Amino acid sequence: MSKIRVLVVDDSVVIRRMVTDLLSADPDVEVVGVAANGKLALAKIEQLAPDLVTLDVEMPEMDGLETLVHLRKLRPKLPVIMFSTLTERGASATLEALARGASDYVTKPANVGSVTQAQTQIRDELIPRIKALCGRVGLPRPAAVSVAPPVPPRLALQTRADILAIGVSTGGPNALSALLTALPADFPLPIVIVQHMPPVFTRFLADRLSASCHLEVKEGEDGGILRPGLVWIAPGNFHMLVRRVGTEVCLALNQDSPENSCRPAVDPLFRSVAQLYGTHTLSLVLTGMGHDGRQGAEMIRRAFGHVLAQDEATSVVWGMPGAVVAAGLADRVLPLDQIADELMRRAQVGRSLRFAQSVAR
Repeated sequence: MSKIRVLVVDDSVVIRRMVTDLLSADPDVEVVGVAANGKLALAKIEQLAPDLVTLDVEMPEMDGLETLVHLRKLRPKLPVIMFSTLTERGASATLEALARGASDYVTKPANVGSVTQAQTQIRDELIPRIKALCGRVGLPRPAAVSVAPPVPPRLALQTRADILAIGVSTGGPNALSALLTALPADFPLPIVIVQHMPPVFTRFLADRLSASCHLEVKEGEDGGILRPGLVWIAPGNFHMLVRRVGTEVCLALNQDSPENSCRPAVDPLFRSVAQLYGTHTLSLVLTGMGHDGRQGAEMIRRAFGHVLAQDEATSVVWGMPGAVVAAGLADRVLPLDQIADELMRRAQVGRSLRFAQSVAR
């Protein structure tokens, strides 16, 4: 199999050299060129026809956002990974880049103790993304997964959903935007989401989604109360769980060890939802790299809750939903543009005629 051809675009000589050396050390990857700004990058894309581009956000002459707009006109499907900083400015620019068509992003190391640590961080975050976006990562084997018996159709139709839990990673911001903007303001379920993102980024994502959809979207906070029509997104670097406090269901945040190399991770949220809501759980696994959410989906199915998954054709990376499907845990597998309707149909079960009529409209 031929190597993955990568073009590295960054105005920093140090970063270009570091990324080139790290990628060149992998037997599956070849750096076919480098560029110091967007103008040079666009010319080299035409000359070199890379399989993937790494693109810095902040550059002179033509920055990453402007470059991305021109690049998408030339190569609409070319995978692009943005390099951004762990700052408010970096988070805002990265989310804008994703909205403009970037495939994923990697944050530049901040406050690391040594060059070796910085190199390790970049390698561990960048190379798996390159391989996933270029189709070089197969689905994980569903070993040691014991699937609960399928829910009988009549029970599935009669079971009222009381919560919607969502897990998502690579491609998530755009998928969440498409999904949440399609849900009505009177959607009757509280929504809890784990999107793999670092601190700062999750707050900007919540604000951005809240401004564009009918639902209120907030970054998760310890003790935050769940209520219909309110969306909570797990904050970067914290696992987010649900727990009952008196008559309310609230969020609980912790910094327990990462799971599936992630914090926040989907599995802890799904486990807590399965334990608290049982058969009244409705869950959804969207586009993402890896298999986070598979174990939690098994717990939801064992509690006779329900699991939906995004299909491969509409996923940026069919890792997380693919793992759930491969393990036989998904009740339905749907393209992204059909998921909102399915959620509204399921949320209708056992509820008032008023919501049923709003769904029908």
